[in-house]
Amino acid sequence: MAAHSHLAPEVGSDPPEGELRDSHGRRITDLRVSITDRCNYKCVYCRTGQHGAQYPELSAEDYLRLIRIFLSLGIEKVRLTGGEPLLRRDLPDIVAAIRAMHTRSDQSPEVAVTTNGHLMEDLAEPLKRAGLSRVTISMDAVDPAIFERITRIAGSFAAVVRGIEAAQRAALDPVKINCVLLRGFNDDQVESFATFARERNVVVRFIEFMPLEEDRLWTPQMVVPLTEIVERIHRVHPLVPLPATVAGETARRYGFTDGAGGEIGIIAPVTQAFCGACSRVRLTSDGKIRTCLFSHREHDLAGLARAGANDEELRAFILGVIQTKEARHHIGEPEFLKPSRSMVHIGG
Repeated sequence: MAAHSHLAPEVGSDPPEGELRDSHGRRITDLRVSITDRCNYKCVYCRTGQHGAQYPELSAEDYLRLIRIFLSLGIEKVRLTGGEPLLRRDLPDIVAAIRAMHTRSDQSPEVAVTTNGHLMEDLAEPLKRAGLSRVTISMDAVDPAIFERITRIAGSFAAVVRGIEAAQRAALDPVKINCVLLRGFNDDQVESFATFARERNVVVRFIEFMPLEEDRLWTPQMVVPLTEIVERIHRVHPLVPLPATVAGETARRYGFTDGAGGEIGIIAPVTQAFCGACSRVRLTSDGKIRTCLFSHREHDLAGLARAGANDEELRAFILGVIQTKEARHHIGEPEFLKPSRSMVHIGG
């Protein structure tokens, strides 16, 4: 690392050739890259209502250089997030450039996007042509009035539904819908979302509310737990558990016993943490590595690159950072401290 050695954490024993493993033995295969923290929504549980970015964005070339280095170390899947990534006009070009890269196994990486869906109607086909593999759309209600109360944007519900339909027409399958549940706020939408999944043939994934919002309003009482969600849906649309599609999958999967289309997933980081199988690392919009959503440390990879580090130095830095990845989060424990950044500034 030469002149940059003071910036890197200590590096443990090297992982096997072609693998990126942390000090707990977990193989790290998924990279989530926030390409902006700007957003065209002002969701009440997420941010204070400001549209503007708090942290700078990198150029497409800078993101692509860092992504290429991660792929050379064993990353196989790249998810582009925000903020709202569809606000980047160069998003199709970024997707195409990533798809043209190669993983350690000489495969083209999977590329996915997490979006609020508002701009998907016009971008679904261009993104599919660019090589996008999958899309996840954040949608926190199927009642239009409740949805627009959450986003604070008139007409947002209809725009997102059109975006879902466009993603399906473009065969960005399976289209996944993420819903963050808050007790007393939108938890009355659970059963309606199950019906939506069946009728629209989409995967609806409920996510337990985590302490990552800007306004710091989280309390344990606001969490709607996995067990309650399953019980409520099962009374209306009986469910059957489904096996995980990949190792380390975050969602518990359920199908409908009557064979209807669609699927239910539940991501329960609060009540049933899945840290032991975590395969993820994150890069913020300003180029800092976060080894966990709840990290209290960030590792300035982009800053190292700006200081003149070559690719080998950046690889060594990443390897060292991965060795510091936390064993688990501590939500609900007395010593838990919320991270300095909220979700919108980390990347979904």
